[in-house]
Amino acid sequence: MSMAVVKPGLFTTVQDSGRPGWRSLGVTAGGAMDSYALRAANLLAGNLPGAAGLEMTLSGAELEVQEDLLIAITGANMTPSADGEELPMWRPVWIRRGTCLKFGSAVEGCRTYLAAAGGIKVPKVLSGRGTDVRAGFGGLEGRPLIAGDLLSAGKVEPERSQWAARWTEKLGKQAAAEGRRWAAPSWYALPEAYAGGGKIEGCHILRVIAGAEYSSFTKASLEALFTAPYLVSSSSDRMGCRLTEGARLERTVQGEVLSRGIVPGTVQVPPEGQPIVLGADCQTTGGYPVIAHVISADLPLLAQLKPGDRVCFKDTGLEEAHSALLIQEAALRMLSAGLGARL
Repeated sequence: MSMAVVKPGLFTTVQDSGRPGWRSLGVTAGGAMDSYALRAANLLAGNLPGAAGLEMTLSGAELEVQEDLLIAITGANMTPSADGEELPMWRPVWIRRGTCLKFGSAVEGCRTYLAAAGGIKVPKVLSGRGTDVRAGFGGLEGRPLIAGDLLSAGKVEPERSQWAARWTEKLGKQAAAEGRRWAAPSWYALPEAYAGGGKIEGCHILRVIAGAEYSSFTKASLEALFTAPYLVSSSSDRMGCRLTEGARLERTVQGEVLSRGIVPGTVQVPPEGQPIVLGADCQTTGGYPVIAHVISADLPLLAQLKPGDRVCFKDTGLEEAHSALLIQEAALRMLSAGLGARL
């Protein structure tokens, strides 16, 4: 076993890149809320981008490392530490067995990701290893982690084995020379995905494109959507980010809309008029009017919103949405290429 769970944190689950291809049967794709952070962590730990890791929400776990491990920590800063000594993020870190790996509460952001070389080893269910808590499958018995759980790392894929082995050896020697229980390189990966639409006067900006029912909302509602901030509700979760204290959005027509397929990033407006932005575990169909869609490049920003954060929407077009996603994907490709070059 690679790690034992001493304390599970508020809500810690095993997540990967999701299980696409099953939505027609009512199975959500799921996967990491912040896919960028998990993919980056996997690359830094010597894994392929889709390997399974841990997703911690708001308050992190305490883990006992039971064998020497190469790990990487990305996403929200939960002040990770090894035997009380603060660990750096966004870079590979070698940890000696017997070390207590501890995470606190998120300083900024909502979700932290931990990848270990070889990925978290859990059975595949419907082609994915991620936890679907509502359906009760995937991950570790389909539930969040609890104290006493044991986690194993799998074998590093051949494509990345040289990277993982080289840095495990190099950092292990560095830790021994420095008399420490961990070691990390001086360089780090830039968390470029969080630039997104930016942040203005404490308000997180999410870029959106018009949804199917956009034109059915009143002019005043559309103006309010892009001018008045909303507050992230404490009832938000992986299924959706509920927004409150903003303008009530109203339509010019009455009646319900037909249920149709929906995806993460869809902005629905229920009868009370307060929008819900759907997350990774959203249902596969829905019948609320859809006013907008958060662009794919800003889904990592959505994943890092926590209760009490202020959110503003910014109208954008498909060209900017495509460009932003290409830039984000290019950053991950550059990270992968840069890591390979460091061999």
